[in-house]
Amino acid sequence: MASRSPHGLRVLIISPDYPPAQGGIQTLVGVLAERLPVAAVRVVTLDSPGAGEYDGARPVDVRRVRRGAGRRRFRMAALGARAIAEALRFSPDVALVGHVAASPVGAALRRGPRIPVVTYVHAEEFRVWPRRSAFAMRHSDRVIAVSRHSARMARDAGADPGRVDLVHHGVDLPPAGNGNGNGNGNGNGAGDRAAHAPTAITVARMRDAHKGHDVMLRAMPIVLERVPDARWVVLGDGPLRAEYERAAADLAIQTSVRFCGAVPDAERDRWLGRAHVFAMPTRVPAGGLGGEGFGIAYLEAAAHGLPVVAANEGGALDAVDDGRTGLLVDPRDPAEVARALVSLLGDLARAEAMGRDATAWAERFTWQATADRVADVLSAAAGGAAR
Repeated sequence: MASRSPHGLRVLIISPDYPPAQGGIQTLVGVLAERLPVAAVRVVTLDSPGAGEYDGARPVDVRRVRRGAGRRRFRMAALGARAIAEALRFSPDVALVGHVAASPVGAALRRGPRIPVVTYVHAEEFRVWPRRSAFAMRHSDRVIAVSRHSARMARDAGADPGRVDLVHHGVDLPPAGNGNGNGNGNGNGAGDRAAHAPTAITVARMRDAHKGHDVMLRAMPIVLERVPDARWVVLGDGPLRAEYERAAADLAIQTSVRFCGAVPDAERDRWLGRAHVFAMPTRVPAGGLGGEGFGIAYLEAAAHGLPVVAANEGGALDAVDDGRTGLLVDPRDPAEVARALVSLLGDLARAEAMGRDATAWAERFTWQATADRVADVLSAAAGGAAR
């Protein structure tokens, strides 16, 4: 466990999303639980397959609520009841709500025990849960936004602009000598890449159409006209996978596309060490709400020395330095996505140089820096309530 800082806070984290469940929010909340530089942390979350083993291996005080077979609202009600009970026992100085889905319990904590509440906002909740998001913005002492995109949606949903704090996600750099190195000890994967055909990789669940798999499929035939030996490796699973596999066959590119499904982190890292470009042109859905809040996957790719092809909108604007660590493109235009891919897969020296800049960029986004900044926001919320 990270050393606790002079903040001296007791923090109750309430989140339906928590490891070992997979996803960006789960990763974020799990990291904060372990690394917040505060006096004490207690987490209230939902149960998840493998939770016992996960919790047993980490020095975090986690209280889980059985998911059960009921509807989500009943699970959230159970989570809220447990969170209130734990708040009364734990006596936190401040509560951190990891998702607006749990905002009713945050509001209850502010009304009853008068515990100040900080709520995290990402992106998709503003599209999927618009009323709950607006409620959360009105019933939070402070709001943490993961990007300028999410901060704008928070303000539009009613958050006080002076109480919205921008805190980017972080990343852990791969250790040198882990099999992804280029021979110079920087662990970015260039050594392994030289032995492989020009490869683009996407790491994303196939659950939401806006992730950009469909546009990548339409871009790949154009890429193959210019770089015939190029391939696209797709990591992740979900209900849209069968549709995308059929589309690859219909486009006659199935021999150049490999759908690997969900893989362990170690295997994901091996693929990142072999690939030359990370591509995830995630678009913001119609109406300007939702999409990619920030994109931890972009930073993970950069940490492995990969340039990124991403959207010129949404959270990618904060996660990618356009022209230096990657290329931002119109995520709805397969031809523009293809041109960006060809410019890198067809010029691997350029891709490698941009990948080195990407690694340096990733070094600026450490998870500990994220945790320290969040602790500052929590402290400000607790201090404001005390005054």
